[in-house]
Amino acid sequence: MAEPRTVRENANTLSSVQIAEILPHRYPFALVDRILDYEPGQWAIGRKCVTRNEEFFNGHFPAQPVMPGVLLLEALAQTGAVAALSLPENKGKLALFGGIKSARFRRQVVPGDVLTLHCELVQQHGAVGVGKASAWVDGKCAVTAELTFVLTEAAE
Repeated sequence: MAEPRTVRENANTLSSVQIAEILPHRYPFALVDRILDYEPGQWAIGRKCVTRNEEFFNGHFPAQPVMPGVLLLEALAQTGAVAALSLPENKGKLALFGGIKSARFRRQVVPGDVLTLHCELVQQHGAVGVGKASAWVDGKCAVTAELTFVLTEAAE
């Protein structure tokens, strides 16, 4: 597992409003609160502040809330999608899951955790690409995965 990138001194940042201009996800599926730094078409570092008020904690699990692994992967995919879709030629497209490989869940993510989400785009052939992704809490790795995505035209 490679060490995650660090945020540069002159970081390219995006607010939640700016992320919403790139990604179509809305509550309750907008899972990236902020982009701390990114390089269009190459990589992105995001942040997700996990609160007890998240809708999914009503059922997963009320007495011992744990963020579902599939939503951790979705947050990582959204982070990678920002990198892919921030290229001018991809403006307005959708990034859809094509596959998930080698996902490893290394620690539980619970209310109060702040996720730092890393995704580096390592391959792209036409509309299909691969991102190496990891999520961290307090300097400890929570999740790693290789995510395959497909870029497609968005319906108007």
